[in-house]
Amino acid sequence: MIEPADHTKKRNWVETILRYVPGFRGYLEKEYRRESDNLQREWLAGRLERAKRAIDNLMGLLAEGGHVDQLAKLDQVRSRIDHLIARVRGAMEGYSGFFDLVKIDETVLDRVYEYDVSLAEKVEELATAIERLPKCPSDLSCAIDEVVASLEEFHRLWDAREEILAGLR
Repeated sequence: MIEPADHTKKRNWVETILRYVPGFRGYLEKEYRRESDNLQREWLAGRLERAKRAIDNLMGLLAEGGHVDQLAKLDQVRSRIDHLIARVRGAMEGYSGFFDLVKIDETVLDRVYEYDVSLAEKVEELATAIERLPKCPSDLSCAIDEVVASLEEFHRLWDAREEILAGLR
């Protein structure tokens, strides 16, 4: 994951010079934050996509083994993952728009970024739980319920992120 501060290391000489032009420094920093936010959201969505493949594989194994009783629950989990991916990819772009007219305290923005880092940790935990769903149908039901609870928790965390960004506006 790229932090906004990492962009300073990748600056070319033109960007370095333009940072001294009044008003341009803020523009560059806004663009760096926007790019970091986009990369963050794409990473989250990509990680969920990879985890969803484990659901697809498990559904195939269950169908081949004639254990169709769990397929409906797994399909619901798959749909919830798709919904979450759509929310993450289509989310309000963080750190944009409101910089143009309003000065925002950098410490507030740092807290938003820290929140985004915690989301990355949570999505990794969620994806790992999905990928570790048991292959044995008798052990699957309880594990699916835990994954559904984790998905719901991530939706709540994503709601909180959107509220933070909306509050900054």
